[in-house]
Amino acid sequence: MGYADITEHWKYGMPFYYHKGKMFCYLWIHKKLHQPYIGLVDGNKIYHEDLLQEKRARMKILLINHLEDIPKDKIKLILKQAFDLRK
Repeated sequence: MGYADITEHWKYGMPFYYHKGKMFCYLWIHKKLHQPYIGLVDGNKIYHEDLLQEKRARMKILLINHLEDIPKDKIKLILKQAFDLRK
């Protein structure tokens, strides 16, 4: 998928992941729900029923329930869609 082209940087006080030098995704905590999430920079171009747009124009987020196992397969599927947009 191009994992070798991913780098991590601190931006806006949070861990941001870049793909080939462009912002790709980030990790953060939802202020109201107090749940961790993965934010996808071009999430508005991805359809998945579990992605939330909220008030963001370009980004969508995937909430991660910290009381359950991490949905590894779901995350892989969404990240694959995000990588496919970059081709």
